[in-house]
Amino acid sequence: MRTKSVNVVRISTNGPGDVSGLLSLIQQGKIDPRSIVAILGKTEGNGGVNDFTREYAVSALSAALASYVDLPPQRVEQRIAFVMSGGTEGVLSPHITVFTRDDVADRGSEAISGKRLSIGMANTRDFLPEEIGRGGQIRETAGAVAAAMAQAAIVDPQDVHFVQIKCPLLTSDRIEAAMARGNETATNSAYGSMAYSRGASALGVAVALGEIEGEIEDKDVLRRFDLFSSVASTSAGIELMHNVVIVLGNSASSAAPFAIGHAVMRDAIDSAAVVEALKSVELHTEHGSKPSNAARELVNIFAKAEAAPSGCIRGFRHIMLEDTDISSTRHARAAVGGLIGGLSGTGAVYVSGGAEHQGPAGGGPVAVIARLLDDQSD
Repeated sequence: MRTKSVNVVRISTNGPGDVSGLLSLIQQGKIDPRSIVAILGKTEGNGGVNDFTREYAVSALSAALASYVDLPPQRVEQRIAFVMSGGTEGVLSPHITVFTRDDVADRGSEAISGKRLSIGMANTRDFLPEEIGRGGQIRETAGAVAAAMAQAAIVDPQDVHFVQIKCPLLTSDRIEAAMARGNETATNSAYGSMAYSRGASALGVAVALGEIEGEIEDKDVLRRFDLFSSVASTSAGIELMHNVVIVLGNSASSAAPFAIGHAVMRDAIDSAAVVEALKSVELHTEHGSKPSNAARELVNIFAKAEAAPSGCIRGFRHIMLEDTDISSTRHARAAVGGLIGGLSGTGAVYVSGGAEHQGPAGGGPVAVIARLLDDQSD
């Protein structure tokens, strides 16, 4: 029996504090603010430790939605899963993707065939600084993924196509706090801690979905890149100390007029994987063109990007890891964003940098959400 329906809307933004597009759709009655469960966004910061556009965007959205849900802004942040990814290099365009979820009152959903898009959210507890990038974060994340799957009514791990996680990072104050307790952190580098946190969180996804067998040790994080999740997307930020977990997949309990699929890029120029991801949801578009009889349309694409740690891509040297002016994550976002934008016909796609243990080294997952235009459940 189909009990839930999900709606997905992509909204362009003119800056990290721009909420006008969202408010316009709310005022037009196209989005019920009380049904919003998650908002994923790309902001035009540098994506690094000192990128405060992410926190600014969450604050602006929370303040804008507070009166609609009768909660103070800080409680809105607890009610809605916010994940902001900094960095819109190259052709990438700042935007937010809003997910809503409603109960289905029998409206012919019994006639719907196949599994449809579903979403589930869960949070871990707050981590101590010394737990970031280590086994505690892996285990807690695995538990949160399982909880989010249950909320989304996704039983088979194969039906999970994208797991977006916002995770914490270390700062000098947090490192000093751990040292004051007589503990060491995984690294003393704030920037380096982003990779540890992303990597441990991704390994937690892999454990939850059965992609990895056996125990994972602390020393495996950022070392054993043969261990990875094919659907994890993790983004580190200064604005939290816990993991926010969003599971996206297809469920027989969903009546949503959307579907999600994914593929795995083996490197930053793997165009075949992007095409495969588009075809997984029956989007047979060529460079963004849509046939007049198209039954589906693109909603958004979500992908991870990283500079190949080997220093080479298909036998040719790259300098992304050696550039002291521009961080490798910014290079990678621009490269993968350009590739996906060219194949999909839009730069308003969600490409996040830093893909440690998220797909094979140098590659990363790419997921696509499509709207079923001829669907009865709309």
